[in-house]
Amino acid sequence: MNDILLGPHISAAGGVSNAPCRAAKIGATAFALFVKNQKRWAARHPLSEEEIGAFESACREHNFPVSSILPHAGYLINIASPKTELRQRSVRSFIEESLRCSLLGLTMINIHPGSHTGLTDETGAVALAAEAVRQVLEAVPGIAIVLENTAGQGTAMGARFEHLRDILGKVGRPDRTGVCIDTCHLHAAGWDLGTEAGYNRALEDFKHILGFETLRGLHLNDAKQPAGSRKDRHAGIGQGTIGTEGFARIIRDYRSGRIPRVPMILETPDPHRWEEEIKTLKAI
Repeated sequence: MNDILLGPHISAAGGVSNAPCRAAKIGATAFALFVKNQKRWAARHPLSEEEIGAFESACREHNFPVSSILPHAGYLINIASPKTELRQRSVRSFIEESLRCSLLGLTMINIHPGSHTGLTDETGAVALAAEAVRQVLEAVPGIAIVLENTAGQGTAMGARFEHLRDILGKVGRPDRTGVCIDTCHLHAAGWDLGTEAGYNRALEDFKHILGFETLRGLHLNDAKQPAGSRKDRHAGIGQGTIGTEGFARIIRDYRSGRIPRVPMILETPDPHRWEEEIKTLKAI
C-alpha cells in the first residue's frame, strides 16, 4: 500500500501556511494544526485571501491532500457545558474555527466532547454536546466534526465509547461526524494497549460499540501513567506504558487494513523526536 498517513500536530506560528512546510521537512505524510490561537476564544484576525492561497499552495507542493490533515479545535471550548454563557461562547468559537477550516479547504475538525462539570449527568451532557454539534453543522456546510475519546479525568465525557456513540446517534449525521481515537487516552481509560489482549479488546469494543466506519483519525501517543489511571499524560513513542510493541500492533493492523486508512497524528511531547518517531513507525 502507499505510505502511511503519519505526522505531528505541527505549529502554525507565523501563519497557517507554515504548517505543511514544517511537516514536510520532518518526513510527515499527515499533520494536525490549530487554525487560530488555541487558548483564545476568538481569532485576532480573519484569514486573508493571501494566507488561504499560501496554505493551499503549500499543501499541494508538499503533497498533503485534505484527507491527511486533521485540525484540532481550541482548548477553551466545552460543548457539553450546562453553563449558558460558557456554552454560548463555546459554540460561537467552535463555529468560527470550523469556518476557518472551511476557508482553508479542510473537511474535518477534531474536538473533545466536553465536560459536564458536575452540573448535570452524563445523559444531559450527551444531549448538550449533540445539540452543539448540530448547531455547528448547520452553520458550516461541508465540515465534518470528529469527536475525540478522553482519559476520563474529572467530569470529562468521552472515556467510554458509549458517550461518543450516543452523541453521534443524537446528531444523526454519520456523513458529517466521526471519531478520533487517542491511544494515550484509551490506555488511561482502561484498555491496556501495552498487552496484546488489551489491544484486541479495545478493537473489538470499538468495532461493536462505534464501528470502524466512524473512525476519522488516530492520535498516537504513549502514556506516562499505567492503564486505567484516567490521567492524560502523553509520552514519546516507546517511552511509556504502552511501549513500542503496542504501536507496532497498530501500524501492522493499519497496513493490513484492519484499521482504516485515516491520518495518524503524533501529539508526543518532544518536537525534537518527531522525525525519529515518524521514521520508527514507518519502518514497521
